Formats: sequence, C-alpha cells, structure tokens
Amino acid sequence: MAKQEKILVVGAAGQIGTELVLELRLRFGPETIVASDIKTPNYDVMEGGIFEFLDILDDKALLRIVQKHNIKQVYQLAALLSATAEQNPMFAWKLNMEGLFNVLNLAKYKIIDKIFWPSSIAVFGSTTPRNQTPQITITEPSSVYGISKLSGERWCEYYFNKSNVDVRSIRYPGLISHKSQPGGGTTDYAVHIFYEAKKHQKYECFLKPDCTLPMMYMDDAIDATISIMESPSSKIKVRSSYNIAGISFNPEELVAEIKRHIPEFTASYAPDYRQQLAESWPAGIDDSVANRDWGWKNQYDISFIVDQMLKNI
Repeated sequence: MAKQEKILVVGAAGQIGTELVLELRLRFGPETIVASDIKTPNYDVMEGGIFEFLDILDDKALLRIVQKHNIKQVYQLAALLSATAEQNPMFAWKLNMEGLFNVLNLAKYKIIDKIFWPSSIAVFGSTTPRNQTPQITITEPSSVYGISKLSGERWCEYYFNKSNVDVRSIRYPGLISHKSQPGGGTTDYAVHIFYEAKKHQKYECFLKPDCTLPMMYMDDAIDATISIMESPSSKIKVRSSYNIAGISFNPEELVAEIKRHIPEFTASYAPDYRQQLAESWPAGIDDSVANRDWGWKNQYDISFIVDQMLKNI
C-alpha cells in the first residue's frame, strides 16, 4: 500500500477548516495531517494532532512548514468571507489572492503536488441565470469576495494550463454546521437561527423571508472537498471550479421546519446590506458536471439538517 502523503490545511481554525482537519485525521491518521492558522483553533484541532501557527501571506514561513513536514498536498482555506470582506475590501483582496498565489507557486516549482482551493457561489452576479445556474455561465460578481473568488478561479486554470499545477476547486454554497461557528458570510443566518431558536424562541433575520439561496450541510461539503482531492487527476476536467449543489431554501421555509420542533418559535425580518449580496446569487445550482466527472452527489435534506442542528447545538 502506498504511503499516505502529508497534508497541510491552511485556515484550520475556520468554519470549514475545523471540520476538514478532524475528518482528514480520521481518514488518514493524525500523524499525516498538519493543521495551521494565524489564530488559535478549537481544542480538538489544536490538541488532536500537529498544529502550526501560520500567516498565509508569509510565503517564507509557508515554505518552512512545507519543508519541515514534507507536505505534498495543501488545502488553502484561509480567506476573508463575503460579509466581512465588504467591510475591508483591500485586505480581503490581499489575503484572498496572495494566499492563493503563495500555494500555487509552491506547486509550480514542484515543491508540492496537489492543491485544494475553495471558490463560492459568490462568483455569480445579478446577470447570472438564478435557477439551476449552469457550470459555465455569466459570472459578473458584485461583491469583494466574489471578485476575488472569480479571479482565483481564473488563476487556478491558468496555473494548470501553463505550469501543469494540479489544483482542484469547488464553489461552496452557504454552509450549515453545528460543530463550528460561521465566519462572516451572507448565509450565516442559517446557523445563527438555531442558536436563537433554542435560547430565545425568536430570531431577527438579516435577509428577506423569500430570499432563496443554495445551502449545504457541512458533512456534504467536507465529503465533496475530500472526494475531489482523492479523485484521479484524469477525472478532474474543470480546473477553474466545480458547481456543487446541496439544497435550496429561504428563511421562511427554514422557520417553518424549525417550528415543527419548536412550535412557539417566531421570526422577524430586518434585511441589511447582506440582502443585496444575496440577491446577486443563484437560487439553485446545476452540479451535473461534478456528478459526471467525479461522482459528486449530496446526501442531506432540510429536515435532516434541522433535526441535527437542534439536537447538537
């Protein structure tokens, strides 16, 4: 059996990174996974295996960690997310782009073999077809985050075409998890709402009740992330980023599902600047290309997600 390659996860303290590290350690063994972040992660990530403090903008520190641990695969998750990025556009651009370049260049010079970099439904804009958004379509993002993610997609494809860099990417929809806190995204309401429902039986939502967005249970997202990285290179036909779909719902539908468990729960609506971001995104995603190329299929529906969230938070 081939020896498991060493994997570095950058951004291991974030919403996705936290759960990705734990799942990678389970699948491949804690000694093969190096978690890293600029900030201290939760106890399980910190104490359950190898952890290194790393600022992804420091390319020399990144190289030192890669060489020290003989890293061959990097999951580069460090980024400023959509709502947070709008508050600090220049830093968001710097972090989201230079962090990616630092990892792409390691692969270009054959120091590492394989990269995962996440994109997002934020690459789509108000001119994109909203229903069943296809893999190849109009991408005119209007947010700082979306602009950086679309640029990143183009750079990933460029490095693959010009330097044969094995980089893989998926466009995450909104993610829902009870194990890690959301990180400043526009779909964070779909996590906050559960805490408020249990604690106060009421919630004020920052999106309109009928604002339908593509969402995904974190277990599906982690499965997609590891699946695309473990697929043979020959199966990865899209080198910008793949559409992946979970389920689409709006705040009103989520509230109705929660009320089946907590009948006294009520919601009010006070749309803010995040509503504008949400309106520029798709309502549903066509992920048939990911299904065809590497067999992607989501597993979890809204009733399962609500049930798990209310049980576990």
